Formats: sequence, C-alpha cells, structure tokens
Amino acid sequence: MPSPTPEISRAQVGLRSDRGPVLLAVMLGIGLVAIDSTILATAVPAVVEDLGGFTRFPWLFSVYLLAQAVTVPVYAKLADQYGRKPVMLTGIGLFLLGSLLCGLAWSMGSLIAFRALQGLGAGAVQPIGNTIIGDLYTLPERARVQGYLASVWAMAAVLGPTLGGVFADYLDWRLIFWVNLPVGLAAAWMLARRFDERVERRRHRLDVTGALLLSAGGVLLLLALLEGGARWGWGSTTTLALLALAAALLVAFALVERRAAEPVLPLWVFTHRVLVSAMLAALVVGVLLMGLTSYVPLYAQGVLGQGAVVSGLALAALSLGWPLAAGNSGRLYLALGFRTTMLIGAVLAVAGAALLPLVDADSSIWALAVPCFVMGLGFGLTASPSMVAAQSSVTWAHRGVATGATMFARSVGSALGVAVSGAIANAVVIDRVGHGVGDLSDLGPGVLAPAVHAVFVTCAVVAVALVAVAALMRARVESPVTAQ
Repeated sequence: MPSPTPEISRAQVGLRSDRGPVLLAVMLGIGLVAIDSTILATAVPAVVEDLGGFTRFPWLFSVYLLAQAVTVPVYAKLADQYGRKPVMLTGIGLFLLGSLLCGLAWSMGSLIAFRALQGLGAGAVQPIGNTIIGDLYTLPERARVQGYLASVWAMAAVLGPTLGGVFADYLDWRLIFWVNLPVGLAAAWMLARRFDERVERRRHRLDVTGALLLSAGGVLLLLALLEGGARWGWGSTTTLALLALAAALLVAFALVERRAAEPVLPLWVFTHRVLVSAMLAALVVGVLLMGLTSYVPLYAQGVLGQGAVVSGLALAALSLGWPLAAGNSGRLYLALGFRTTMLIGAVLAVAGAALLPLVDADSSIWALAVPCFVMGLGFGLTASPSMVAAQSSVTWAHRGVATGATMFARSVGSALGVAVSGAIANAVVIDRVGHGVGDLSDLGPGVLAPAVHAVFVTCAVVAVALVAVAALMRARVESPVTAQ
C-alpha cells in the first residue's frame, strides 16, 4: 500500500511560487499553439475573400499539421541532448516569425508557406513546454499543476473562435497572427530570464540520417492519410505510391536507429510498457478526436438544422469536459493509480461514444453536446494521466523523447481519424447516391444523416480500444528507469 501523499498547496506550485514565472511562460507558449488551432477556422471566409485561392485554403491547416507533427520527435531528442531552454526558445522564435509573415502574406500560396513555418515552431513549443513541466515538478506536484495547463486549453477553446470572428468581421484577419507576437515575446523573455537548467555538456552525435528518414516518412504517411479519399482516391496511384514510399522510408529509419549512437527515436520506446500504453492512448484519442471535430458540427448543421454558432457549442462541450477532467485527474491517479484513473476515463469515453449513434434527425442539440462532454471527460482522464506517467517513468535524459513520442502518436492518430472517418462516410454516400462527393455539406439530410451515423458507430467501436490501452498501463510509476 503506497504511503499517503502530502498535500501540495497552491503557494508551493502556483504562479506566485518560485517556479511560477517559468510555469506562466510555458502556459503562454502552449497557449499560442492552443489558440492557433481554433482561431483561424472562423476567419477562413475573410482570408479567402482577401487573398483568393479558395480551393487551396485546406492546406492552411494540413501544412501546419504536417510541419508540426514530423518535427516533434526531432525537437524532443534535441531537448534531451542540449537542454529544453534553447529548443523551446527556438520554437517560439520560429512560431513568431511565421506569425509575423502570415500577417504580411500577399497570396494564398505565401500564407500556406508561412503557416508551414509556424508549424515548425509549434512542433517544439508544445512538447518541450510539457517536458519542462515534467522536469520542474514532482509527481504529486503535477497533480495540482495539471489544472493550470488544462485551463490553457479551456480558455483557448473559447477565446480562439471568438477572437477569430471579431478580428475577421470587425478589424483585420491579419491580427489573428499578429496577436501572437506580444504573447510569444513575453513567454520567451520570462524563459530566458527565469528558467535555469543544468545540462551535462558533452559532445553529441546528431542522428541526421534518422531524423531525415523519420521526417520524410512521416510527411508522406500523414499526407496520404489526410488527402487520401479527398484530393485523390484511396485506390489511386498517388495514394498507393505515397503509402509505399512512406513504408520504405520508415523501415529504413528503423534499420538506421538500430545502429545509431544517439538515435532520434530510440527503438526501446516501443518496448517500454508505460510509454507504449501512453502512445496507444494518444493514438486512439487522436482518432476519436478527429471523428468528433469533423462530423459533430456537420451533423448539427446539415441534419439538425442548427446554425454555425450553435453547432460550435455542441463541440465546445468536448473542450469543456476535457480540461475539467484533466485538471482534477491528479487527485485520482495519486489516490487510485494511473491504470484505474485511465480505466475510469476509458469507460466514460465509451459511454459518451455509445450515446452518439442514438442521435437522429429529431434530436435536440443537447443530444449531441452531452456525448461530447462525456467523451471530453473521458479524454481528460485518459490522455493527461498517461502523459504524466510517461514522463515520470524515465530520467531527464529521456523525458523529451518520451513526451515527443506520445505527442507524435496523437498526430498520427488524428491523421488516421481523418482518413478512416472520411472513408466510412464516403462509402455510405456512394452506396446511397452511386458516387462520391467532394464536400459532404452539399448533401441533403437524407444522405448526410446515415453517412455521419456510420462515423458515430465507428467512434463507439474505436472507443472500446481505450479500455484495453488503459489496462496495459502500470498501476503506479514509482521511479524513473536509470538505463535504457
């Protein structure tokens, strides 16, 4: 029986504590990425009206996701080799430079290019920010600090769409990007002044070949998953070529990592029980998350006949449930252990997902919002504790890799969720009308309802996998391993 954990006060770990300025800097940095994921969507019409390029605007999101996802493992390894501070500051700098240039964009092509630069910065900010928190705070302290980090995502869920709409409708859409500048500069200034870390100074061997193979293979895999079935068919030569080339590059990457002196993504990560459980949890949550964010608003508008604002509120229930549960998950995993906490979250996610297929054309918007809220609670009790467990299970020298691997798994899951959901919805559409469509929102309720319903059923089935993943997690993570 574990000994009772001493109560951690807010004064010991809060923003007014000795570590408070660094915590605030990390919150501001993560806040940049969190708000950026929601602020642009509401301003797309204004951007297209000004710059043109309507057919290319989806790349504003795809190129950002690609750049962010494939660089996470590389930044994570560099942070383990050279310290968190220089990598975090580099990420913030790239993100701010990208934001500045996005606001100066003169065409859709230039905006897409500068969004890629933003993504390169975001690939460092989020994982390294979380790694810094894992370094600064003990496991009991993380239970309280988790609430601060969760509040960032809760505020971003509300502020992002609101600011995006206000800037686009009443001011200038370019402010969507320029608003990042003072926030990012404040975060960088506080980190530079107040964050001190002791890094063992020694000569490192950069795994350039492994990094290039992983990045290239990751880009091609994510590109095939994101664009397959949309820009080109799943059985097309383009999709098959992308998948084949991605597989070849990733196999070559695995072979290179076996011989690398300091591999960018060590293969022991995939045999470490806690990390495997955390990565699988992130993967499944990523799949479910994209199924919800893509199709809940579509069902609310196209089938239930709700407006864009009300439809967004249904999805906002997810954004409310997640940080609410994540902020309180620490008390649970300290008292019950990581496995039990994650099992509770997994059961909640299954329960919420099971409610989604019950929604029909006569349902109210609340029939969509409640399942989203319950699933958000489940995600908060699954994803957040698994990340803390992953970070707590390794030493400082491997904490960046552990964090990066978990976040990379979430990105792969998100891309997989887009691919699977789109393929299932389009299969139903083809069965009903005899051919696929480029935009599901153009369909009538009679065809759209069964298509999205099939996606909801799939989400319910996939959610069951979270239970198995949670059962794989160790009950408690006592001390970091000292050698890998």
